[in-house]
Amino acid sequence: MKWLAALAVLLGWLSPSMTDALNHGVSFSNSEIRIILSHGPSWPPNLAPDPSNRVSGDPAAIALGRQLFADPRLSRGHNRSCATCHEPNRAFTDGLARSIGIARLDRNAPSLFNLRLNRWFGWAGKSDNLWAQSLHPIVDRRELGASADLVAERIAADSALATAYQNVFGSQATTDPPETVLVNVAKALAAFQETLTSGKTPFDHFRDALAAGDRDALARYPLGAQRGLRLFIGKGQCRFCHFGPNFTNGEFHDIGMPYFIDKDRVDPGRYGGIKAVKSSRFNLLGPYNDDESRSTAGPTRHVALLHRNWGEFRIPSLRNVALTAPYMHDGSLATLADVVRHYSELNEDRLHAEGERLLRALRLTPGEIDDLVMFLRSLSVVGHGIQ
Repeated sequence: MKWLAALAVLLGWLSPSMTDALNHGVSFSNSEIRIILSHGPSWPPNLAPDPSNRVSGDPAAIALGRQLFADPRLSRGHNRSCATCHEPNRAFTDGLARSIGIARLDRNAPSLFNLRLNRWFGWAGKSDNLWAQSLHPIVDRRELGASADLVAERIAADSALATAYQNVFGSQATTDPPETVLVNVAKALAAFQETLTSGKTPFDHFRDALAAGDRDALARYPLGAQRGLRLFIGKGQCRFCHFGPNFTNGEFHDIGMPYFIDKDRVDPGRYGGIKAVKSSRFNLLGPYNDDESRSTAGPTRHVALLHRNWGEFRIPSLRNVALTAPYMHDGSLATLADVVRHYSELNEDRLHAEGERLLRALRLTPGEIDDLVMFLRSLSVVGHGIQ
């Protein structure tokens, strides 16, 4: 890879004193530079179509999905849509601790940026593909509360939607089985959501400047963010879960957050997610996968249900994290500073054995908390949304 060759050259001539000069006060070691550059090589990435969705990347499907995303006719009461909980002007979140559909939901609405990079979907990973994840809220009685029959009826009843459906899928909503119509609607929604890729951030510009040895560009990255970056890859140990270009390992961990919902119910997290994805007829092993080879179904086939999965939740990407408050699966942490303090003051007795092997209370100073928050803010693109 070209960036690895550039890294070899860079590390060959970059002395500690020059690193200090380039970074205006923060001297990164060669090993730290390697870690920083591993959050690339560049952003945004080029993404291949999803083989499980035959309309992935199809402009007509994307246009239909965009229209359906904001269409309240996918809800039972004609009064809610996907965009209700995933508002474009809020980085595709809703700003609430726990979203409200027909009823109040159990979890926070995650952002929809960069979903094509996911292996699992949702806080518990109950879906192994984006179109199945798009389908569930439509038929969940607490979210949009519709059904396959209702979706098929409403697509068929609107001549423009029915025509668009036929143009994309080559069949008619009036003759396709209702469940097929539902899945096709979800695949159009997925095709649209795949286009929601976040832009280049201040950190990306710094990372690219570091690779190129561009002093002028490096100087534009705030010193506090540089100090926070050093904490992120060092003392904070954040990089063990939030690594790579998308700043996530895409998996599930116990990070000491509560399991309880309204004090009388328990959220099983990944434990429930594995049970759901393994039993779903909409998973990648099921009849609606358009990839006959099932080339992406390996994780679903082999994922095992373990007791330690209880209370584990997805490690989200940190891209655009400054735009998606409140935080965690239950929205219980209001600000990025609250998130950092959670890890700083972590109750290690609360973790099960898997978490104990990785997490320790960081015991950060107030200044370190501020620096780490400044770095996290640099992973965001202000004003992100769609027209």
